[in-house]
Amino acid sequence: MSDAIDAVHVYWRPGCPFCGILRRGLASRGIETVEHDIWSDPEAAAVVRQHAGGNETVPTVVIGDVGMVNPSAKAVAGYLSANAPHLLGA
Repeated sequence: MSDAIDAVHVYWRPGCPFCGILRRGLASRGIETVEHDIWSDPEAAAVVRQHAGGNETVPTVVIGDVGMVNPSAKAVAGYLSANAPHLLGA
């Protein structure tokens, strides 16, 4: 399963304090992310709505086909540990 998971996608928007907390938490763990600003990318906003029950709730993290709405960095790291350890920071 982990071979199919190639990145941690973080969907955020400017001014969101929860987004900043998550992004800093992931960075401090050495977890690399692909970031998507939902205010400047309509396709990114659509991905968030798909995982957040039609809402544009950020931060939303998508790893493979799994979406996590407003997760903690610890929850993301735990998911990666179990499902995609190759994406964990050193």
